[in-house]
Amino acid sequence: MNNLMTTPARLARRMLSPLRRAKAPMGLEGLPAFAVPAAAIEVLDGPVAFRRVLLEQIAQATRRIIIVALYLQDDEAGREVLEALYAARARQPALQVSVLVDWHRAQRGLIGKQKSAGNAGLYRAYAERFGPGVDIYGVPVQNRELFGVLHLKGFVIDDALLYSGASLNDVYLARHGRYRLDRYHLLRHRGLADAMAAFVERYFLGSEAVRRLDVAQAPSTRALQPAIRALRQTLQQARYEVADETPGPQEVAVTPLLGFGRSDNVLDDALLAVLRGARERVIVLTPYFNLPRPLRAALGQLLRRGCEIHIMVGDKTANDFYIPPEQPFTTIGLLPYLYENNLRRYAQAHRRQIANGQLAIHLWRDGDNSYHLKGLFVDDDVAVLTGHNLNPRAWSLDLENALLLRDPSRLLWSRHQAEWAALQRHATRLVDYRALESPRQYPSAVRKQLQRLSRVRLDRLLNQLL
Repeated sequence: MNNLMTTPARLARRMLSPLRRAKAPMGLEGLPAFAVPAAAIEVLDGPVAFRRVLLEQIAQATRRIIIVALYLQDDEAGREVLEALYAARARQPALQVSVLVDWHRAQRGLIGKQKSAGNAGLYRAYAERFGPGVDIYGVPVQNRELFGVLHLKGFVIDDALLYSGASLNDVYLARHGRYRLDRYHLLRHRGLADAMAAFVERYFLGSEAVRRLDVAQAPSTRALQPAIRALRQTLQQARYEVADETPGPQEVAVTPLLGFGRSDNVLDDALLAVLRGARERVIVLTPYFNLPRPLRAALGQLLRRGCEIHIMVGDKTANDFYIPPEQPFTTIGLLPYLYENNLRRYAQAHRRQIANGQLAIHLWRDGDNSYHLKGLFVDDDVAVLTGHNLNPRAWSLDLENALLLRDPSRLLWSRHQAEWAALQRHATRLVDYRALESPRQYPSAVRKQLQRLSRVRLDRLLNQLL
């Protein structure tokens, strides 16, 4: 981020200028889906339950464990998961255990901390200690982390899919009192699990760009650049193989979707189609309020049609990068303020809809815990489970996925209602944009940096990249 602070304004304009070509709206009717029994879809009630179920599923695995996450951290929770994986492999020598994380994120330390070997150092140490059997791969979606990461979600364990936007570390798994709240679902369906596993086997484990991180000598990113370019081109055309099944009376249509790139992005198009098909009510969950232009336009159309819209975001103090005023400030601490500025402008532009109750903005805050939820509820019969942040970076740079749930019989309605009600217990409804802190009230270090960014228009560039 410090490098971006010195980026010339003309570069910012160049990066912001490309627009996607207009195309015909996508419909949901033709999307194939797995018919999953509603009884096989479980909503877990928090990070403690997520950790418990994850470890239970690993301990019971007999055929395969395929974990895809942004990162598996070198901390107590990350080591606990790794030890569980090695123990499962020791019990079942034929068990496939593959962990896939972002290549770049795995080989650096935490932002704002001193340089280190990153999480890859942990992976190598465990491989030396326990021997082979747990294969850990790095997936380089782009040549540099700044321009895109592996943001796919989903843990396939035998015939179950444990799906969450969470990565694997202490705070996501609530190891020491603090937690980062996400959404957590367990779907037991062999066809869906097979489709998610087959994607990994075909597009990642079969790629020259995807290399092991638990070995002594991993190649440099520079050496992999031709292979990364080929992987990127392949992923732009990649899809999940989905059986076209017709749900029965007690079943839900579940479609896994992939999104990557500025054009022909099936996931982005499906998100827009879901919103455009709304009839009465939409709930939007996003941790970082920075909606891409197409999503803002779709929500604007819904407001003009009279739909009721709820948007839940984290309070700036519930952002991963928030730095309390009493602590030393670093540049990364600007992000929560940038997102709050975006939200304040949006609320000001829609103050009439907020006043009449058509638009409700909910700010989530629970002590010093953080908020990482993503997804959609539309009317009472459509839901989207995803790690997609609903921001410009997710819209065009990161590799994303989601599960689209179509439930015309409303079999999952009570579960979704319970999830939404639980979220609102720690949320405050915004009554007016002036209830948000004004930039004039920010700490002086924040004000100075924001003014500097605004002068050279780098605030717009940061909104696209972070």
